[in-house]
Parts: sequence; C-alpha cells; structure tokens
Amino acid sequence: MKTLTNQTLLYDEDCPLCRVYTSGFIKAGMLDKNGKKPYCQLSDEEQNFIDVQRASNEIALVNNENKTVIYGIDSLLKVIGFSFPRMETIGNLKPIKFFLKKLYSFISYNRKVIIPSKIKKEIKFQCIPDFNYQYRILYIFFATTITTIVLYKFSDSITILPKSTIARELILAFGQMVFQSLFLIKLDKKIILNYIGNLMTVSLLGSLLLLPILILNLIGNIPELINLGWFGITGLLMLVEHSRRLKLLQLPFYLSITWVIYRLIALTIILNLN
Repeated sequence: MKTLTNQTLLYDEDCPLCRVYTSGFIKAGMLDKNGKKPYCQLSDEEQNFIDVQRASNEIALVNNENKTVIYGIDSLLKVIGFSFPRMETIGNLKPIKFFLKKLYSFISYNRKVIIPSKIKKEIKFQCIPDFNYQYRILYIFFATTITTIVLYKFSDSITILPKSTIARELILAFGQMVFQSLFLIKLDKKIILNYIGNLMTVSLLGSLLLLPILILNLIGNIPELINLGWFGITGLLMLVEHSRRLKLLQLPFYLSITWVIYRLIALTIILNLN
C-alpha cells in the first residue's frame, strides 16, 4: 500500500461516516499519521488558502507542501488512486465521475439529517453543510420510497389489517409529513424541511429494522404474533429516536406526541376500512 504523505483531509468530526473512512485511510496506510484533521481545528493560516465554506460541503484534501487544496470526490479519488491508480482512472471517467459527484453531494448535503449532531455554539468553525433544497427534497422522496415499499411488503405479514396498497402507504407517509408540519407552520421553511428530513430518516430506520423479519417471512412463515411484536418494538424504537432528534434540533417535545397521535388516527382509519 503506497502512502500519500504531507496531505491532510479536513473532516467533520461530528459525522461518524467521516470519522470512519478518514481513520480507515490512515490505518490502511493510504495516508500518513497526520493525514486527517477536524474541520473545527482550522488554523488562521489555513483559512487564508482554504475555501472554508466549500470545505464544509465537500471534504478538503490539503497539500501541506505547496498549500493547494482539492475538494469532494476529487480528494477521495486522489487518496484512493495513489494506492490504486486504476480506480482513480475509472473514477475520473466522465459518466462515472458525474454519478459519484451527485452521490457524494446527496450524502454530504443530507448528512446532518441522516445523523444529526448537537449544535456547539462555543465552536467557531462547525462543519455544517449549506442547506440545499434540491438534495433535501430528493432525500425526503428517497426515504419515503424505501419506507413505502418495505411497509407495503411487510403488511402482508399482518393479516388483521386490510390488505395494503402502495397508494395507501404513500398517502400515510405524506400525510404524516403534512400533519407534523402544521405544528411548525410559523417557523422558517428550512427548519421545517430539516425536521421533515429527520422525520423520514426515522421512518427509514424503522423500515430497515423490519427488513430481517420481512426476509424471514420470504423464506418461511413466521407466526403473526412475532410479526406484530417486532412491529411494535420497531415503533417504540422509532419513537425514542424521534424524541432524541427533537432534542438535538431544539424543537418542542410535543412533536413526538403528535407523531403518536397521527399514527393512532391512521390505524383507526385503516381498521375501519375492513
């Protein structure tokens, strides 16, 4: 493994994924022991030649010898490509690089709704990405789509409920977004979209928790009582995670109460459709 020396990645220390892959580069010997540095520890000298705003959106790779900087997918391709040149060559092919840039931006601009962190007012430089409406709305649709498909498939395992449809699950998902937004109507639309992003992340996490049982049901028939129990535990874990995120976002706790109320209303309506 070839080591790229005198190069430093500026990473978001509050992002678990960022911590993992930057540490992985160092452990694998792709970067030297000084190959990563938290964004919040930028020196005054570094701020003179680093685009601070861009570095909060796209991870920056700083050349410590000539004080040059590259950002985003280019920085990652350079680190990987120094040890695996062929991967860098493939990654720089126009259609592949276009896809990688879009994927990187999709994750980077939404990383604070995927894994939120507490705002640290005492820190001058926090690695918080710009608010991007396009990628936020795209993420919400992505999370909604995955949630809808999983719940539609899982509903077949609960026979006490009327048979589900894709349309019903979509209506329930969008209905919850609208319902919850009504209690934030006086706030800035960025705050609302930020909350909706977190709301749909909770739903997405719930869907991922249902996947093991869903897969087991495809292999063999799991008793309905187990399906119901797993569904109930998943709902409880979602409520706990939703409440945790409200604290991080500094939003009122009653949003967890309305979250439960909406689901009870939805369940009542579904049962009466029978």
